[in-house]
Parts: sequence; structure tokens; C-alpha cells
Amino acid sequence: MPRPRLAPGESIDVTVEKGVYRGLGLARHEGQVVFVPRALPGERLRVRVASVERGYVRAIPVQRLAASPLERPSPCGLFPRCGGCAYQHLAHDAELRMKREILEESLRRAHVEWEGPVAAVASPEEGWRTRATFHVEATETTVRLGLYEEGSRRVVDLEGGCLQLSPGMNAAVSHLRDLLVGRPVLAGQLSDVHLAESSDGGQRVAWFLGDVTAAEAARLGAATAEAPWLTGVGVTLGGEGARRPLLVRGSPYLHADVLGIRLRTHALSFFQGNRFLVEALAAEVARLVPGGGPILDLYGGVGLFGLTAGEPASPVVLVDSSETAAADAEENARSAARQVRVLCGSVEGALSGRRSDVGERVILDPPRSGAGRGVVEAIAARRPVAIVYVSCEPTTLGRDLSAFGRLGYRVDSVRLFDLFPATVHLETVVRLVPS
Repeated sequence: MPRPRLAPGESIDVTVEKGVYRGLGLARHEGQVVFVPRALPGERLRVRVASVERGYVRAIPVQRLAASPLERPSPCGLFPRCGGCAYQHLAHDAELRMKREILEESLRRAHVEWEGPVAAVASPEEGWRTRATFHVEATETTVRLGLYEEGSRRVVDLEGGCLQLSPGMNAAVSHLRDLLVGRPVLAGQLSDVHLAESSDGGQRVAWFLGDVTAAEAARLGAATAEAPWLTGVGVTLGGEGARRPLLVRGSPYLHADVLGIRLRTHALSFFQGNRFLVEALAAEVARLVPGGGPILDLYGGVGLFGLTAGEPASPVVLVDSSETAAADAEENARSAARQVRVLCGSVEGALSGRRSDVGERVILDPPRSGAGRGVVEAIAARRPVAIVYVSCEPTTLGRDLSAFGRLGYRVDSVRLFDLFPATVHLETVVRLVPS
């Protein structure tokens, strides 16, 4: 007789077998897979079924019956209500081990041929973050500035500070909240505030996002004129479909010294957000890029990888769709005295309109959605000497590596970087070479 399927609202007792991607614990009930958010290996829980999907169910914890042997007291008073972290209650060495296992399983499930060990590079747990977007929730009586509550769009105010941030960034968040409390019209026009800090803490830029009017932008510039805790302030004017960035005070730029090269980054340009591991990450990419040939740097951003890899004389073509990042890359290439051609546009367009170079090396650092079939096929058709793939999403990484495998490339190096401690995210650097 087939076992009865679980139904929404039903309560069951489960023991978590292991952690899986996106901060979930995997348990089983009479053979059915049960995913529980933030549940740790070895934890025994009473859960309520939230939804039944094809092949698994999602459940929410109701009562803890036994703690995980890996658990620790959370150092953050906002956990578990705040959705910014998933593993504050997990011992740091156990978190790193679990992330390595999650990566290895993602590669196995994608049928990626890699049997070697996965080395993991740890980060300090606190003060690592240099870029963050904080959500604004404004009512007639209060303003909250922080991160979303787990599983909702309600904002958890960071009044007590966030362990991910430096003391300077925490102080800036507090000042920004005070500024918005005194300006309810502005607060009501905002959706988010993006805050970026240089690695050394000497530069800090706040960028206000939402349907901000020109009048409020001018008032904002005046209001922050005496704000030494910010070196730059910007806003995004207009509504959806008609938005344009506007600098209202100071400079929009921050700087980072990486492997002997000074990199300029606009506050709105993408840049790796861990102040402690950014140089180690760039050094790993540089180590994996063979010398002696041209470099094609895809999703190249401000030039973090393309400008620090290869010999100084190696020509580089860098492609990125962001206008601010492309402008930063142009400036950084001049400062580094590197021979770089920057193409501002889509990677797909750049690959379709450019012939391959003899001895080409490819670096790609795509968004969470990965490179995708079309980009993978276009890269493989160029027959580069090596492909160095930097990924922030293990499932799309596995998908793309599997596709490269079918097109004649094999993995010969995998390393995990814990760029986002206590969160579900992990960074991976992989090299592929011709089979």
C-alpha cells in the first residue's frame, strides 16, 4: 500500500540529516523529503507542513525537541528574526564544512567530474561586509532601516548594529536612520539605501533608491553637508522606467588596493563585498590564469580579475553591461598601465561579434543566474587555453560546468571562498582546461 502523502498543516517530528543550499535542513518522514529553514544537522524538530511540492515538502519549525550538536548561542540578538543571516547559531568551522559539502553535492548532482578535495578559505565572522542594501519602511510614526525579516517583507531595524558591518558602517546606518526620521517625506519616497565602504574604511558612500523627486534630492544634499561619516551621497531620481542616478554631494567613488593595483569603484558598480578576502580571491584567479596570452574578462566589472591576472603586457578585453563599472574599468586600466579594451554591453553580444584570439584565456564572473547555455557554448567554441569561472551560486555553477564538460572541457581546480559568513551564500573559483 502506498504511504499517505503529507498535507499542508500537518505536524510531524523529524531529525535533520544535513544542510542543503539556501539555508535549509533536509529531513525525511516515511521516505518523503522535508525541507526546514535554518535547521541544523542532528536537530530534532516538530514541524508543520507549509506546502507540498513534487518530490518534497516545505515545513516550518513549531517546537525543538533536541538541539544540534553543532549549535552555538547566536552572537547576534537579531537572529533568527532578521533574514540577513542563516547560520549565526552554527559553529563557524561547522558552517565552513557544511558549505563545502553543499558545494560538493551540487557538483555531483550536476554530474560534474571532479573527485579531488575542495579547499575552503575562511573569512573573519564579523565586520567583513563593504557593500549592503538596507530597506526602508516608513509609516506616519516611525522609520525602520534594515534587512527583511525571514520569510517576509517586514523590515528588521538594525538599531543595535549588524555583525556583518564595520563599526563605521553601523554608525552610518544609525545616522541615516536619524536623518530619515526627521524627513518623513523623503523616507516615504525611498525603497532602499545602498551603503558602500572602502576596504580601509576611509571612504563611505550612501545612495538613496526610490521615487525621489529633484526637490527632495536637493534637500538631501543640504542635510548631509555636515556629515563627515559619508564621503559621498547620491540618489536615484524618478520612478520605474525613468530612473537616473544623481550625485548630490561629495564623490561617488571608493578605492581598493588589490595585488598592487589601485581600483576605483563607483558606489553603484558591482565589487566583491568581503574586505578580508577580496585580495585572496583575486590572487586565486591570477594563479589559475596561465601566462603568455590574451585575456577575455567576461562580466568583468571594474577589472578586479582582468587587471590583476596575467603578465602586465597581456592584452585584456573586458566586457560588462554596467555603464558605471565600465567607466571604472577604463580608469583602472589607465592607472594600472594595462593594455585593456573595455566593451560596455552584454556578454552574449560581445561573444557573437568578436573572433577568438590565439591562446586566449577566459575569466567569467556571472551573476547568480550563471552564464547559461548560450554563453557557455560561445566560450567553448572559441577553444580558450583555460577558463576560470568565479561563481556565487553552486547550482548554476554545476549546470554550467556540466555543459562545459559536454563541450570538451574538464575541471582541474576547485576552491571555495567563504565571502559571506553566516549567510547561505558561498563563492567558488573553478578552472577548466581542454579535455
